[in-house]
Amino acid sequence: MKKIGIAASVVFAVIIIGLMLINIQEGEFDVTKEKTTVGLILYGTAGDKSWGQAHLEGLEASAVELNLRILYREKVKEGAECTAAIEELIGAGCKIIILTSYAYGDNLAEVALKYPQVYFFHAAGVQQGYKNVSTYFGRIYQMRYLSGIVAGLKTETDQIGYVAAHEISEVNRGINAFALGVRSVNPDAVIHICFSGTWTEDDATRTAANSLFDAHDIDVVAMHTDSLAVLKEADARGIYSIGYNYDNSQYFPDTFLTAPVWDWERFYSQHILHCIQGKLSGESYWEGVESGVVSLAPLTKNVSPGTAEKVDQAWEALRQGRFDVFYGPICDNNGNFRVLEGENMSDNALLNEFDWYVAGVRRHEE
Repeated sequence: MKKIGIAASVVFAVIIIGLMLINIQEGEFDVTKEKTTVGLILYGTAGDKSWGQAHLEGLEASAVELNLRILYREKVKEGAECTAAIEELIGAGCKIIILTSYAYGDNLAEVALKYPQVYFFHAAGVQQGYKNVSTYFGRIYQMRYLSGIVAGLKTETDQIGYVAAHEISEVNRGINAFALGVRSVNPDAVIHICFSGTWTEDDATRTAANSLFDAHDIDVVAMHTDSLAVLKEADARGIYSIGYNYDNSQYFPDTFLTAPVWDWERFYSQHILHCIQGKLSGESYWEGVESGVVSLAPLTKNVSPGTAEKVDQAWEALRQGRFDVFYGPICDNNGNFRVLEGENMSDNALLNEFDWYVAGVRRHEE
């Protein structure tokens, strides 16, 4: 009996070792032994203390874990300039290309079929049907809602500003989530919105912010732009601010409250590994609070007493799935019910059809 048992064990061990060798040959183990080159295309700059820097820092953290070489191109505009940047990075050996602007969509559609061996990630993209293209974003609107609670508890004038880049679904979704957060704790507050028409240009953003500040008795302002001009102008006027993309509290210690922020390492490490393993097929990712991809910068000393407790309560409800921002009833700013009690907005409506504003939002006309 012992001899038979030993023989069976030896055969079993040989089978296991054989399977392991096959898996190693197929790249299942030690897939990061060889360096993988990843290209990053930025609409703004890599050191903007905003959208671009958040992506680069996330990738750099993933690079340590996955043995990546990161190449990036800055201030790349859509059109021929974007296509040229993509092809340049592929020529430099990039096996994975990350595009960080919705505006690059047409360019991505052009190159995805041309380079089927390259994986593409498109932030805020909507392309579908490409095996080598994955679109991704985070439910940052959940953090917008939490930051709205911060603003609603801080304002004394009940006049809150919001400077945004473009009037698109992504931006409108954030405005509305913020406003719902504000009015969950301060139903008398009004949110005045103004559009700069640009993600990155400081002059246009500064003009939009000052137009808003000059017209209304605003004491708290939020933003959806990569330019820090909003924070700078608010600080100069003693107006409290809520940033976006990045924690800039150290630069505005007297006026900064918090910011919806990104931890892109949590996304990149997982999905780039799948690329290296050859497992990724075109997907669409929209990560929520439970993923850790979206978060809220630490509340500063400038927030009102009791704010942390209110934010924590709402955060926990979001995390547990007991609540999401666009659960009804929700009324628009013309008095019409858009989401009935017991209903919620679909992801398609949130992503592609948000062309209205909730109660309490007023558009500032220059």
